[in-house]
Amino acid sequence: MSVTPTKAMVLAAGLGLRMRPITETMPKPLVRVAGKPLLDHVLDKLAEAGVADAVVNVHYLPDQIISHVAGRSAPKVTISDERDQVLGTGGAVVKALPLLGTAPFFHLNADTMWIDGAQPNLKRLADTFDPARMDILLLMAPTANSIGYSGRGDFAMTPDGTLRKRKELEVVPFVYAGVAILSPHLFADAPRGEFSLTDIFDRVGEQGRLFGLRMEGVWMHVGTPEAIAAAERAYSTSVE
Repeated sequence: MSVTPTKAMVLAAGLGLRMRPITETMPKPLVRVAGKPLLDHVLDKLAEAGVADAVVNVHYLPDQIISHVAGRSAPKVTISDERDQVLGTGGAVVKALPLLGTAPFFHLNADTMWIDGAQPNLKRLADTFDPARMDILLLMAPTANSIGYSGRGDFAMTPDGTLRKRKELEVVPFVYAGVAILSPHLFADAPRGEFSLTDIFDRVGEQGRLFGLRMEGVWMHVGTPEAIAAAERAYSTSVE
């Protein structure tokens, strides 16, 4: 039985160090790629997927992000303010849980960017997520055709979607695209304060309830100023 999340969390609190010097004066989620900020690419896709409410966390240059999303209605944005504390990707979710409710929710990095295939990938995630079998469903990009990515990958994936974390020095064919569906009950006993969401991924993986869905389309890793041009070329080609 699939679910259709109506809420989402967007991680927008990072320092964007690899994107300097651009991010010396603006937060990375507001860096413009293909005509609009990275954050708007994410929020627009959430709106298209029918998400009504999005929680956006802020820490670095927070007022710029708060001002940018103030007038947005689709989705409606609520700020989770972390300017006085560093919570990491896991602690950020724990802080935002009261705003996210008790149903599975979309979870996205504010700087992820992708071109959909025939079907929107957020819809595919929602259609695939089965709470009876899985607690986390990650959108997985094939490393072979991802733009701007040159790493060893993050996970190997079995035909049924079960994920296995990459071992040291191993090369695996899939990288996490920064888009997921998470079950909020995972955080019931999570630590307070700063911790990484990958700790949760590891635990759920050991329990056999961490799954992946192969992305349709193209994922763009916009991690550096140089990567912006490559992403814009791919985006412009896709809309011609």
